[in-house]
Amino acid sequence: MDNQLLWHSFYQEINQPDEQIDLAKAALCYAQAEYPNLNIAKYLSILDAIASKIESQLIAERYPLKVIKSINDHLFDRLEFCGNQHDYYDPDNSFLNQVIDRKVGIPISLAVIYLAIAQRLNFPMVGIGMPGHFLIRPEFEASEIFIDVFNQGEILFKHDCQMKLDQIYQQQVKLDPSWLMPVTNKQILARMLNNLKFIYLHRRELDKALSIMSAILKILPQNVAEIRDRGLLYYQVNRWEEAIIDLQYFLKIAPDSDDAPMIEMLLKKMNRVS
Repeated sequence: MDNQLLWHSFYQEINQPDEQIDLAKAALCYAQAEYPNLNIAKYLSILDAIASKIESQLIAERYPLKVIKSINDHLFDRLEFCGNQHDYYDPDNSFLNQVIDRKVGIPISLAVIYLAIAQRLNFPMVGIGMPGHFLIRPEFEASEIFIDVFNQGEILFKHDCQMKLDQIYQQQVKLDPSWLMPVTNKQILARMLNNLKFIYLHRRELDKALSIMSAILKILPQNVAEIRDRGLLYYQVNRWEEAIIDLQYFLKIAPDSDDAPMIEMLLKKMNRVS
């Protein structure tokens, strides 16, 4: 099947107001590019069933911490979902169908499952795009707790987030308050795809990396760095026609970039040869 057709359902899902995007469905849609026979309805039904089971165990008084404990107990103790500590950079950690099947993932893919379940329970939660380690939290005014889905739903406070940052970067990092602010559905999807992009680049699976970069640009069409990087990768794989389009556009929107002289040199070379 044509690669663009495989991405069609994803593009349809993200081509609507952010609050109307079904995050889990969108993540399953992009997974179809890797798994063309993926049955999206099947996996959404699995999430429905998980939420239904938790719903049946909830008491009438839905205090936030009680709801979180019920989700944690079912997801991590009963179903045994967990963070993939052994093969963090396995691309399957970013494909929601594989995360559901294997019950392992990275912080952001496990968070998407948790958010999908919370949504089905009418328990509002949001994604928190902390650098290096994605978190979630209840969407209530003055809520000061965060959930680390990668670590069995561990409850964190702001000072715990600071400690986690220092641990990740192995040095003291000043916690910017904006890092603990909610992110949009499109930002979550772009971050998931960005993880995949770097994995594919590291593995030298350049055609897959290009497809992912194009998907990121469907979400963030004015991302200057992504336009430049895709153009440079097109150049590297000798797809010069596409490289010229991207790099010319990059110069148009970022003429004063430090990269501009190098980009101009590459364009002259490609135009001279073509």
